[in-house]
Amino acid sequence: MNKQKFYLLILLLSIAWNQNLFSQEKGTLRGIVVDSTNSEALPFGNVLIKELGLGASTNNRGYFVIRSVPANQTYTLLVSYIGYKTKSFNVKVEPDKITELEVRLVPSSIQLQTIEKVEYLTEEENVPDISKTTITPKQIEYIPKGVESDLLRALATLPGVQSTGDVSAKFNVRGGESNQNLVLFDGIPVYYPFHSIGLFSVIDPDIINNGEFFRGGYSANYGRALSSILKIVTKDGNKNNFSGSLSASLLSAKALIEGPIPEGSFYITARKSISNDVLKKFVNEEELPVDFYDASFKINYGNSKFFSGTKFSLHGLFSRDNLKYNDPGRPDYHWANNIIGLKIFAVGEVPFFLDLGITYSNFKNELLPKESDVKPKLNDLSDFSITADFLYILENKDELGIGIDVKSVASKLFLVNRFDFKADVGLDKIGSNAFVNYKFLRFENIGIDLGARFNIKNLAAKGDFIEPRFSFNYLLLPLISLKGSVGIYQQELTTIIDEREVLSLFDPVVIIPDYLEKSKAAHYIVGISTKPANYLSVDAEGFYKKIFSAPTLNENKSLYSEPDLLESTGESYGGELIVNLNFMPVEFSASYTLAWAFKEVDGVKYSPRYDSRHNLNLSFTYNLPDEWRFSTNWIYHSGFPYTQQIGFYDKLSIDDFLNEYDIYQTLLPINIFGNKNAARLTDYHRLDMILSKRFDFNLFKVNLDISAINIYNRKNIYYFEQSTGKRVNMLPFLLTGTLKIGI
Repeated sequence: MNKQKFYLLILLLSIAWNQNLFSQEKGTLRGIVVDSTNSEALPFGNVLIKELGLGASTNNRGYFVIRSVPANQTYTLLVSYIGYKTKSFNVKVEPDKITELEVRLVPSSIQLQTIEKVEYLTEEENVPDISKTTITPKQIEYIPKGVESDLLRALATLPGVQSTGDVSAKFNVRGGESNQNLVLFDGIPVYYPFHSIGLFSVIDPDIINNGEFFRGGYSANYGRALSSILKIVTKDGNKNNFSGSLSASLLSAKALIEGPIPEGSFYITARKSISNDVLKKFVNEEELPVDFYDASFKINYGNSKFFSGTKFSLHGLFSRDNLKYNDPGRPDYHWANNIIGLKIFAVGEVPFFLDLGITYSNFKNELLPKESDVKPKLNDLSDFSITADFLYILENKDELGIGIDVKSVASKLFLVNRFDFKADVGLDKIGSNAFVNYKFLRFENIGIDLGARFNIKNLAAKGDFIEPRFSFNYLLLPLISLKGSVGIYQQELTTIIDEREVLSLFDPVVIIPDYLEKSKAAHYIVGISTKPANYLSVDAEGFYKKIFSAPTLNENKSLYSEPDLLESTGESYGGELIVNLNFMPVEFSASYTLAWAFKEVDGVKYSPRYDSRHNLNLSFTYNLPDEWRFSTNWIYHSGFPYTQQIGFYDKLSIDDFLNEYDIYQTLLPINIFGNKNAARLTDYHRLDMILSKRFDFNLFKVNLDISAINIYNRKNIYYFEQSTGKRVNMLPFLLTGTLKIGI
């Protein structure tokens, strides 16, 4: 061997040896952040290695991972979470090993009179998170209650989200129909997440650990919805002690019990209506005989000796609503949800997370005519799904996500027409989606999320195979970030909504029929964010949504042979501004939306009834001493479109040609309407307040809150009755309260 080859061999061996040493000198920190009182996970918290300025945020399950940490050293780890005392402790990083941690934070209210300001913020500025809002139970509590705390009603305070009336928690997002939103309860779709007439959610806020709401631009691991995704993660139950609570409002009473089991925990909750007198306030003092219940449970198990890093969860949600009138001439309605799922969450020896699920979701909706003239209807939708999501975190902080699902859906819709002909227009289909997305997080100033969904087998007959997605977050200056997103979104299931009905009581969910295209839309979003101080943030976004196809009800159907659904197109665009001020004990937020929405059916273009040009929401919270809290919320939006009634004529209707007397008695008034949604209702605004107090006794805790809704009794118009022209207003001044006793 000549000298050149010898020196080259020595050099290569030296490089390999040094690289090996270098790789051995790196370690990984991985852990979970929990509440010290009950061991519930604390999502979206901050973890920082003080000496390196290197940090991470906890995910929606409370986990964090910090890779490529120089090993054989002891560091100071700082863990902070709003409402908890910041924790500081030392940790030694071993080479080529994962150092596992469980960080238990103490609620600051135990030791301090006011909530402690978070001292260290380590949010990863380069993570793409456009149009995303994280929601905690405390944020839901701060919002004045129409009757009870409710997550879906809380969404209406966000920019880009519009509710069409006080009576319903149904919402529209950035110009999309309400049937274009997907609610996920621990990964299980809830196809009709509303109680009674849509007044509030079937999901008890007391069992919610956190929520993530995507108003658009969501990455490839989310699909089957054109407009928005609401992802709800429930609590695991108290792992330390048995506890429970009883609470009551003017509408319902509920109970919750939770506690530890061997190698796990559980919770069980149930809610039942006790009176519907307060509901008259929502429907112009008319009778609304609603009777409902909901119940949910969760059982968690994780044995480190047999299934290290793995947790099994069995959870379910069951609800039923009955609307029964004493008058035999008025039909009755029934709604029911039956949801159950088994989830397996695994944390691997290398930094990866695996989420497996076997789930079942059933929604049933029925109209019983009794002695009325309406025809019976029945809708039954069953969804059985198997899902697998995999997330791997690389050494350079990049993330690789891969997932697949198989979904079997049976949708049944039984209808009876005016000739008493019975028809089932449902479908049974099996569909499968897969996704892959890669997040480039290795760079200090820019983060990129690149991915796609693949429709391996569609539930609907027609649709694109691939849905590409792209988003980024660029740190332009130390305090200013630029954001952007573009993507294609498709949806295979739809709720049939009649836009002519002010209050809809039968909303069937079906697979989009074969003669229509699969629902499809494109999102284009840009934004800018700045955080000049720890207590102040400002976010602005502009969006454009193009709806290429979406099913809509055929309002002019006159023959049985004509289709029930038509294809519609649409577009919406606008801008949103959010300002948040968190300077304890004061919290203030303001959001404003300027937006336009249009829909086109059979060549006719019009503004849908949820199109509102200006939307403003102002919220103020003051955390008083001795655990008093005062919150107020002011809402304003410009008037909704409606179709004016410009006249009527008398039409002769003869049912019995042999009855001469009937010929002179069957003149029926027929309304004449102007152009669809060409007129606008007057502007809407309302001021709400809530005062809350927590009492701590030796054996139990008491939470009392009193809400005042529409304090200055604004007469906000709801609609005009077509038969009389009478104006019907929304909710007047309403005083409500809730009492909760916890053990």
